Amino acid sequence: MSGLRAKLLPRAVKNVRKLADRQRQLAEEWSGRDFPAPYRELQTTDQGPALRAQLASREGQVWRDWRWANLHPYVGGLIAFAPLALVLSGVWGLVTAVFGVRLSQEWDSIWYLFIPVQNWPTAALAGVLGALQFPLAFRWAAPRAVSLHERYLRAILAPSEDELRAEMAEMAHRIDHLTTTRTAAVDTQMAEIRRIERDLHDGAQARLVAMGMTLDAAEHLLESNPEAVRALLAEARENSTKALQELRDLVRGIHPPVLADRGLADAVRSLALISPLRTEVRADLPARPEPPVESAAYFAVSELMTNAAKHSGAGRARVDISHEPGLTTPGTLRIKVTDDGRGGADATRGTGLRGIEQRLATFDGVLTVSSPLGGPTTVTLEVPCALSSPKTTSC
Repeated sequence: MSGLRAKLLPRAVKNVRKLADRQRQLAEEWSGRDFPAPYRELQTTDQGPALRAQLASREGQVWRDWRWANLHPYVGGLIAFAPLALVLSGVWGLVTAVFGVRLSQEWDSIWYLFIPVQNWPTAALAGVLGALQFPLAFRWAAPRAVSLHERYLRAILAPSEDELRAEMAEMAHRIDHLTTTRTAAVDTQMAEIRRIERDLHDGAQARLVAMGMTLDAAEHLLESNPEAVRALLAEARENSTKALQELRDLVRGIHPPVLADRGLADAVRSLALISPLRTEVRADLPARPEPPVESAAYFAVSELMTNAAKHSGAGRARVDISHEPGLTTPGTLRIKVTDDGRGGADATRGTGLRGIEQRLATFDGVLTVSSPLGGPTTVTLEVPCALSSPKTTSC
């Protein structure tokens, strides 16, 4: 039942928003004033929990729309009642002017407003008063009802000045943050491209060129010195093997096959197997994170494990991987890397931890370090993300 509500709620909110947008558009046409509607972006495929949280918090544009949808049938009807009542009263006055005397005789008495209609003069007076109700309704009551309705919509559908300033400040902060992280991501990507170009130029390309020169020399010595040709062919085979291994290492550094095939948990376990530290991996992931987040998390863990092996003097390490679903967010991927080394790690010194921070900031992730002198060191990575694909490994 809760799953059905989670599926129906986004559709209901969408339909309510359409109605509220139409009301805002009409109010803008009536008043000539803008009706701001700062909706919060939901960066998740499962929007039900996030929308429920916005409604429960009773703040934000979704809550304002929902509140309007519940109140408008009553408040809107009450506001529209005054001009409508005057029009109906005018119609009744005209009916009384024509049929009032006869109805008075049949019903013993009949009144129009404060006038007892008993004869033709009183019936005519009722007709005059009824006719006056129409200009009163259309020239006086209707414009005031429209103005009151616009003020009511602004009070219930539009944010207050303080709320609008706060939401605009939050949006500006978000834009600044996205601009910074995008710039960092572009710089990181360009650095990665230059590293790949350098590795190809200095590694596999150089070996392939050497192999070509070796084969060319072997071709010239084929008739005159077969023994030398055999040695050159062996050297070419060795260069081809090394070039192939370097290409495999390069591809593994871009996106490890085990990560693509088996997921984050097994990819981290493969790092633990080749780590010089005795590393324990505990993972509890009901499904796989999105590929970009998964890749960023993998390389962050790889960097942390490498740093622990090189600089911490640790003998053991532990990696805990979990995902916590959220109400207002798509959830959080949390990875904790702990070692029993000497401690003293500081994100403000050195480029390793800063590079991880920049990698995670692209996805609004954060890195926290607890590393007192004497250890242990605990580095925690938290990245907002939804689990998008079925689980492929047993965690």
